[in-house]
Amino acid sequence: MISDTLKEPLPFVLPMQRAWYTRFAKRAMDLCGSALGLLLLWPLFLGVAIIIKRDSPGPVFFRGPRMGLGGRVFNILKFRTMHEEAASYVGPKVTAAGDARITPLGKLLRNTKLNELPQLWNVLVGEMSLVGPRPEDPEFAAQWPEDARREILSVRPGITSPASISYHDEEKQLSRDNLMGDYLEKIAPDKLRLDRLYVRHHNLMTDLDAIFWTLIVLVPRAARRPKSEGQLFGGPFTRLVRPYMNWTVIDFVLALFGMGAVGLVWRMFEPLDIGWNWAIWIGLGMAALFSLFNTLLGLKRVEWSRAAPEDVVGIFLSAGFVVIASMLVDMFISEFTVPNGYIIAAGAVVSVAFVIARYRLRLLTGLATRWVGLRGAGFGTGERVLVIGAGAGGEIITWLLRRSDFKRLFTVYGYVDDDPSKQGMRYDGVPVLGTTADLPALVEREDIGLVVYAIDRIQTGDRERILATCRQTEARLVILSDILQSFQAHFAPVNGRKDE
Repeated sequence: MISDTLKEPLPFVLPMQRAWYTRFAKRAMDLCGSALGLLLLWPLFLGVAIIIKRDSPGPVFFRGPRMGLGGRVFNILKFRTMHEEAASYVGPKVTAAGDARITPLGKLLRNTKLNELPQLWNVLVGEMSLVGPRPEDPEFAAQWPEDARREILSVRPGITSPASISYHDEEKQLSRDNLMGDYLEKIAPDKLRLDRLYVRHHNLMTDLDAIFWTLIVLVPRAARRPKSEGQLFGGPFTRLVRPYMNWTVIDFVLALFGMGAVGLVWRMFEPLDIGWNWAIWIGLGMAALFSLFNTLLGLKRVEWSRAAPEDVVGIFLSAGFVVIASMLVDMFISEFTVPNGYIIAAGAVVSVAFVIARYRLRLLTGLATRWVGLRGAGFGTGERVLVIGAGAGGEIITWLLRRSDFKRLFTVYGYVDDDPSKQGMRYDGVPVLGTTADLPALVEREDIGLVVYAIDRIQTGDRERILATCRQTEARLVILSDILQSFQAHFAPVNGRKDE
């Protein structure tokens, strides 16, 4: 039973400041997904219901109280997996493997997650979402810290989430001897942390990633393979679709217009009698080649607002490949011959357009920085450094370690950041290798000698957790604030005198 105090909504929960179109897209996906799921799966629902009724006496569905959006309690809907008897209601609220309350059929339903499918109805009526923090029992939710409760309950709970994927085998991780102790001390805090990360960074792509990984873990062999947090929060949609989608459209349009402009100028001085139909097909083909080679060379995974100067080389390299490929294709077309000069000119113009689109005002600064770097005496191959935080602090550290005094001693090997949109991206020419939870594995696998903590704005609890994780590794730890203090001490005016 729920205490009377928990039957009322919890104190007002601050809503997350999400754009209206993001909320609209999420709710639209919930409505379409749940309606389609219920429509397609009703024969399965009917079959499971019949088997449950024949397997053991009791209702087909289980309805239990859960905390929802804004602290409002709702009844979650599941297929019943326990015996309908008093012991099933008075025992622990979490279950471990081998729990005697679970029916043989219930074990199968839990292992395949079929018992969760009726929650599509909760999604349809607006009590839940397809993806969101898993709804918790009100008595457990009442024990959350106030800031965590306000944050997690600011969104609709979901059928799946990164936390539920990470703990898809939760029952196997719990011991029957210390069931509640294991759950409250080991699993619940980490699930709470993962849920808060989801609330802060969720978007349509991360939701699609969660749905993708949920389907993957239903495959027994795939479920046994551990997945890092970087994979959970930056899955295939976040890593591939999001950055590639924008640049694919931009590159295609730039290539098409660039080649069209070169064609118009070319016809003013030289004949280009290939016909409008073929001209359009050639333009589309070369635009597709540009997009393909930009993808293969990783240009669409670069965060161009913080691109390394040398990344511009990839653009010209892509143009070179397109020119060569176009000439080879032209050799096998008998209807006409496209002048090689036109192909080369088009490749040059389009590559310049790509550079301007990506670098814009940073172009001159980037080329100047590259020239300064080439004047140095070689490149450093020093101790590998992992930077925590790919934001402004990380940018400062990367810039500092690439100066002439340090670049022979240190090599910035990668970033770690909990923002899903940054997973798999490159900043300042440095890749984001995972999240802070991946730190121990990264340090060991990549032979990291130095870890630099470069996050300036973060909640105290998260900061202490990350620093504790850093100290568990064998790498040395340096905190950005310590470096800044050293700078201030070094460059402080002496005897009150300032440099002219």
